[in-house]
Amino acid sequence: MSSLGFWDDSEKSSKTVKQLKALKSAVEPWQSAFERHRELSELAELIKEDDAELLNDLSRNLDSLEKHLDKLEFNVLLGQELDANNAILSINSGAGGTESCDWASMLFRMYTRWAQKHDFNLKQLDILYGEEAGIKNATILITGEYAFGYLKAERGVHRLVRISPFDSNKRRHTSFASVDVIPEVEDDLDINIEEKDLKIDVYRSKGAGGQSVNTTDSAVRITHIPTGIVAQCQNERSQFQNKQMAMKILKGRIYELELDKKEQELQAKCGSQKKKIEWGSQIRSYVMHPYNLVKDHRTDHETGDVDKVMDGGIDEFIEAYLKGSVRETEGKS
Repeated sequence: MSSLGFWDDSEKSSKTVKQLKALKSAVEPWQSAFERHRELSELAELIKEDDAELLNDLSRNLDSLEKHLDKLEFNVLLGQELDANNAILSINSGAGGTESCDWASMLFRMYTRWAQKHDFNLKQLDILYGEEAGIKNATILITGEYAFGYLKAERGVHRLVRISPFDSNKRRHTSFASVDVIPEVEDDLDINIEEKDLKIDVYRSKGAGGQSVNTTDSAVRITHIPTGIVAQCQNERSQFQNKQMAMKILKGRIYELELDKKEQELQAKCGSQKKKIEWGSQIRSYVMHPYNLVKDHRTDHETGDVDKVMDGGIDEFIEAYLKGSVRETEGKS
């Protein structure tokens, strides 16, 4: 960066600055932890055994350092390409009709609450409501550091067991919804998409009103013909903005497809998304009757506090999945 003429190339310099920022964010917390450890070690040598106040202070500082190190060690799990990116999360209701549409809306709220707890920003990109209740599908952009790295653990089919509020006979129902998560990709990511391979449709947005919404054909749907991948966006202000966001979604999905091809065996063992949204394909079950239990079938991690999970408390499941993925990867190497 100090070399002559470095700032003359704005594209190259901005990329280097971004790389430097990423490296600093990885290295500096460890350097800070090392300094804290050195200071506490020196303090421990000076404390006398009968100095209760200083011993308690040292104990509190060690506990704080241990928690800090636990967090840093967990962040090491988020070392794959694009883990630091924003996440585009899609929810689709599956078998079960109105019940599954309601379940999809419950998952929508769960991820919204999770994002809020982490001080992430959330933006609705596309939504289709159910005929009676809930949502058939929705796509949201979650903006925050390592949003994709965390939420990639949620890809798959989620199963709900409960007494249906839509059944007058109060019978137990099983519902399914699928969750897909892709990274928001930058324009400089090397993904070659030919214009001739795209089918672009425009249509009128459906949803909350606003400037141009519901009055013009501003919503955009893009189909990548060679792969059949579809991306759409309707909640931006203009057709141009919707097209830009739809292209980002498309690039993210094509990136994930290429990654799956290269690492097919690894993805299969780490819980890649099942295609059929029905019984036997779920990654996690949420049981609300006849007992309370949330269980992840990939890691066997479980909890009886269903209310906490549905209020966005899914970090323990994400951590168990990421740690399990690392162990499997190390076992192959």
